[in-house]
Amino acid sequence: MYKSAFAAGIFCLTTISLCFAEPIAGIGPIGEVRTLQKDFGFTEGAASDGVGNLYFTDIPNNRIYRRTPDGTIAVFLEPSGHTNGTMVRDDRLLICQMDGQLASVSLSGDDLQVLAGKYQNERFNAPNDLVCDHYGGVYFTDPRYRAPTPWPQKVEAVYYLSADNVVTRLIDDIIAPNGVILSPNEKTLYVVPSMETKLYAYDVLGPGKIGEKRVLCQFRQPEGEDNQGGDGLTIDEHGNLYVTTKLGVQVISPKGEILGIIEFPEHPANATFGGPKGKTLFVTARTGLYSVEMSVRGHQFPGE
Repeated sequence: MYKSAFAAGIFCLTTISLCFAEPIAGIGPIGEVRTLQKDFGFTEGAASDGVGNLYFTDIPNNRIYRRTPDGTIAVFLEPSGHTNGTMVRDDRLLICQMDGQLASVSLSGDDLQVLAGKYQNERFNAPNDLVCDHYGGVYFTDPRYRAPTPWPQKVEAVYYLSADNVVTRLIDDIIAPNGVILSPNEKTLYVVPSMETKLYAYDVLGPGKIGEKRVLCQFRQPEGEDNQGGDGLTIDEHGNLYVTTKLGVQVISPKGEILGIIEFPEHPANATFGGPKGKTLFVTARTGLYSVEMSVRGHQFPGE
């Protein structure tokens, strides 16, 4: 059993029972956190294909797994190029290979294609997370984690791969840019840094064109700490963000209000909505894969 006390406005979950100070109206959760499987190396990159399959990665073991609707978990791709973030688009799984490139693989697992391997004739540091837009482009982060020393790109950055395969560097002034996602209307790009305490937002002016950085919110911090950032994130149909942090999954409104924190038995790394109704929140957390049922449905991106 996993318990913790929280201040008003923050709820907590255990693997056995559900407890909360102030439940989030219309959001949930409405059930217990379930442990789906343990004993992985380091889980990441959860993505749903919209028909009940879940894909997630085990970075140190160099694998991508697929969980089918009946709960069966099996290796989907090995080696995976130390894949971190993933996203399904048009019957392919787009993958951030920390070995230095953005790629895609057919959902049959037998056709791997490199989408972007270099910027200005140098490999990327270690692509980490990504989000697709309805124009056919991809925003992706390229921080320091698993990157060679010195970093091939010299800076940590966020890039855009256009539908016609042009790579543009958009952001290079964030320390360890990690999670990235678009709002449901694709008018806002959100970037989560792992080594800064703020969640950043950018107006999207066009495909691969963004406005000035603004602070959406400051993450809540563990007691006695003041420098914890976030990791991955997902978004629901109303535009609320679910950011994985040391405290748990911090649920943040589009206005930057922290609505609550969902706790898990391990430090979460990434999250996605899936399941038969799109209301299951799947969370990768260190050695485990977890799920919890929600009232709200996750946003479905084009091609999922």
